[in-house]
Amino acid sequence: MQQEAIPVRRVCRLLGISRSGYYDACQRSAREPAACALAVQVKAAFEASGATYGSRRLVIELAGKGMMIGRYRVRRLMREHGLRVCWKPKFVHTTDSKHNLPVAENVLDRQFEPGAPNQAWVSDITYIRTRTGWLYLAAVLDLYSRKIVGWAMAPTMPAALVCTALQMAIAQRQPVAGLIVHSDRGSQYASAEYQALLQRHGLVCSMSRKGNCWDNAVMERFFLNLKMERVWRRNYANQEEAMRDVADYIVGFYNTRRRHSKLGYQSPNAFERQTTGQVTIAVSGKT
Repeated sequence: MQQEAIPVRRVCRLLGISRSGYYDACQRSAREPAACALAVQVKAAFEASGATYGSRRLVIELAGKGMMIGRYRVRRLMREHGLRVCWKPKFVHTTDSKHNLPVAENVLDRQFEPGAPNQAWVSDITYIRTRTGWLYLAAVLDLYSRKIVGWAMAPTMPAALVCTALQMAIAQRQPVAGLIVHSDRGSQYASAEYQALLQRHGLVCSMSRKGNCWDNAVMERFFLNLKMERVWRRNYANQEEAMRDVADYIVGFYNTRRRHSKLGYQSPNAFERQTTGQVTIAVSGKT
């Protein structure tokens, strides 16, 4: 037996709702699949960033894929689906400036925005916790593109560690004489071995003022990003596992994909390609 259709006006009157409210509900229901599909894209972009991108970077990431969406909508979708960037800090002091070795002047003087690649590099050492002991990372960063151009890792931090990182940067970038290489006053950077390496390639040594972390703020910021976005999210079984993961972060994410606010939300590699027209050299993850 065929049932008689009930007019919308009658149903709304019986339920005590307005017809406009009924039609609005129908439209929201029709739009729901699109909202779900958009949430999938937001979640995919968030996971692809290693769960490190906030709403601002997600908006730019999605725009790069042809998806125009506002920041507030992204924030709402992140909240609804529990997409949260979180980290926990751990601090260990790594700089040994209590030595009698010669120290250099602060030649860089916080000039953190050179006009071209290979004019000014900064370098430093940080620690990484594993279940079998500490792993130390020495890194070299080109201030022009914020790209990590050299690094080395080891269970201890002798002068050879910072020399290996600098040698990698020199081999990759082939800088001309006069490049400024800035660091703190640690004994590794004041060592005869490190100073001889600088002199051999005609590089200018620059060191932070005593107890002034702001003189090397860009390098400190990279280490903070590394730890927030990768290291503090892991529980490394040993130094070998940590070395592989940190190298993957530098090569597979930071240099190639991570959107940097100082670079117009481009990755270091993309920024160099756009501004210099040069093809970026791929770097092995092995140290």
